[in-house]
Amino acid sequence: MKNKAWKVIWNEDTFGTYLYGSKIWFHSREDIEFENELMPPGTVIKEWYSKVNYQMMRTEPSLPIIDGESSYHIQVNMSDFESYLIRMVFYDRYENEAGTLIIREPEMDFKCPLKTYSYRVQLINAGGTKMHFHSFVITEKEG
Repeated sequence: MKNKAWKVIWNEDTFGTYLYGSKIWFHSREDIEFENELMPPGTVIKEWYSKVNYQMMRTEPSLPIIDGESSYHIQVNMSDFESYLIRMVFYDRYENEAGTLIIREPEMDFKCPLKTYSYRVQLINAGGTKMHFHSFVITEKEG
C-alpha cells in the first residue's frame, strides 16, 4: 500500500490570515510572498483547519483528516524557515485542546494525541519579516 500524501497550499482567501500591515503577493498557487516588518514575534500569520463550520466561516476545510492511531510525516516548503515555525493544535470532539506540537524543522515525523477529532496548523512569526511560502505536505506513514 502506498503512503497517502496531502499537499496543503495557502489559498487566496483571507480567512485565517494576519492582514494588519501585511503585504501578500500570490505569484502562483505554490509561491506566496509575505512581508510584514511590524508584526511582533508569536503572531499567527496563517491558519489552516481540518474542520470548519461553513455557515459561520464561509470556507472549506483545507487539511486532511488524521487520527491518533497512525504516524505521519510533515514537510514544510518555505524560505527562511528559521524565522518562522509551525504549530499543530489538536482538539477532541468537544473542541477542547488535546495537545500541541511545535515544528521547528522543515521535516518531522509526528503522532497526534489518541483522542484527536480535529486540528489546526498555524504558521507563526518567530522574528521574521519576509518569506516565500510554497506548501506543506502531510504523509501518512506505513506501519
